[in-house]
Amino acid sequence: MSPQVAVLAAEDTSGINGVALSVLIALFALVTVAGFMATRFKQADSLESLEEWGLGGRKFGTWITWFLLGGDLYTAYTFVAVPAAMFALGSVAGFFAVPYTIVLYPIIFIFMARLWSVSHRHGYVTTADFVRGRYDDRGLSLAVAVTGFVATMPYIALQLVGIQAVLEVAGLGGGDNIVAKDAPLFIAFALLAAYTYSSGLRAPAVIAFVKDILIYLVIIVAIVYLPGQVGGWEAIFGAAEDKMAATNEATGKPNGAFIPGTGQGWAYATLALGSALALFMYPHSITASLSSSSRNTIRRNAAILPAYSFVLGLLALLGWVAIAAGTQPIGLDGEPNAQLVIPQLFEDMFPAWFAGVAFAAIAIGALVPAAIMSIAAANTFSRNIYKEWLKKDATPAQEAKVSKLMSLLVKAFALIFVLTLDKQNAINFQLLGGIWMLQTFPVIVFSLFTRWFHRHGLLVGWAVGMVYGTVGAYNVKNPVTGKAFGGSLDNIPGIGEMGYIALTAFVINVVIAAALTVALNALKVSNGRDETIPFDYFADADDPRVQKDLADHAHHGDPYGDPDDIPGNAPAR
Repeated sequence: MSPQVAVLAAEDTSGINGVALSVLIALFALVTVAGFMATRFKQADSLESLEEWGLGGRKFGTWITWFLLGGDLYTAYTFVAVPAAMFALGSVAGFFAVPYTIVLYPIIFIFMARLWSVSHRHGYVTTADFVRGRYDDRGLSLAVAVTGFVATMPYIALQLVGIQAVLEVAGLGGGDNIVAKDAPLFIAFALLAAYTYSSGLRAPAVIAFVKDILIYLVIIVAIVYLPGQVGGWEAIFGAAEDKMAATNEATGKPNGAFIPGTGQGWAYATLALGSALALFMYPHSITASLSSSSRNTIRRNAAILPAYSFVLGLLALLGWVAIAAGTQPIGLDGEPNAQLVIPQLFEDMFPAWFAGVAFAAIAIGALVPAAIMSIAAANTFSRNIYKEWLKKDATPAQEAKVSKLMSLLVKAFALIFVLTLDKQNAINFQLLGGIWMLQTFPVIVFSLFTRWFHRHGLLVGWAVGMVYGTVGAYNVKNPVTGKAFGGSLDNIPGIGEMGYIALTAFVINVVIAAALTVALNALKVSNGRDETIPFDYFADADDPRVQKDLADHAHHGDPYGDPDDIPGNAPAR
């Protein structure tokens, strides 16, 4: 692509791209119909329980789970925010996502199978259920539930930002009237809410097939075609290096880092490790995993999901391809917006029909995780707040009804989040959620292997980690706007290097939990009653003891639940 063509393409950022928009609408309509039809997928007698509506009956096999987890973990954040960070700030802010997904899968392989087994044996729907059963502690369970519920909000919002970016580049969402300006996003939100309400987890499971096919198609074509149009990879890396080294007029510092330089190694490493540890603490990651049909399904997926990491690396590099292509991500308000860079790149460099396919891949890539996230947050509220604290005698059908309504409310909050906060900080919204979720890691993962840690120590450690992480993130100012929550990096105490605030808070969390555990155990303070036994952590779907449990509980309408539906009070076996 010649510089003259790049300039002309960059200038053409207004007006509606009719062909691209038509393709986008057609594919969007296809997945919407699929979402409503999903009630017939792995059909159940009724969806009036969290087991069926919220976990798909726990009957998804290896390939369904692979697509569901891929659609869950590789989101509009992947398509929009990661390449945008590479385009604007370079490798430290953007490419860390690639090694963190590589680190992630061995972690899943080790602990998620144990969580699946104990959840299958006791009918746990959420991690807070497990904590309630492990320690018989309502307060600690509530802390885990509230953290997951709140942290999911900005993550859902990030998906809506992805849809909004596509619509804006396609030419929709303009005007001064706030209702007309955001009407397309409202329509997408309404459709998402409707089929999630009716079909539950089956809807994103079906749509994930379409989403992943589109993603692989778009990325393979882009990575083969685009480098030849901008002078090859040498020109791409050269343009990226020049831009990162150039001085930012607003800050007086370089725009970013082409590769992590002196003093940036800790930032890169802690972002990758901390994000990996936090990702599978999110309710949506747990929900997608617990929907699988067996323990081995989890392990097989941990082995084959790294295929997505390769695609993620290619996606991240498209941010630098956009630099070489001279892409100018200008919003309909006339202001630069890095979040638009990938949709704008596809509109500039491809025929309109293929740009529409790419737009659809991004938009559908937002629908799948947004649906799973809202379901997971709703399950957490219904099971661990409504049932545990507000209506102990709630039936499975009442739980499901509350969860359906809460899934609508969660998406509405996320929509408000998008419409009122700075979209330039979309990636930081998710990183802030990661700070919170990482503080639940000791409570959940450590407890899958040991009860040495005292429940009160874990609760205090969690509280201190939450406060430290939130205050630390608040004190990071955006260098351009001066606003709070401008990033997730700060000086690591005792080291003096910049690092991910979440990991520093995590270390403080664990140290406090361990110190208090030693003191409380010495004082012989009760650590609660454990309703699990060692076998529970190795149980599989076809285990005869599990089948006996299911038969014993079949009479009360919820085959996975405890007889009185109150997690944490079942007698030891």
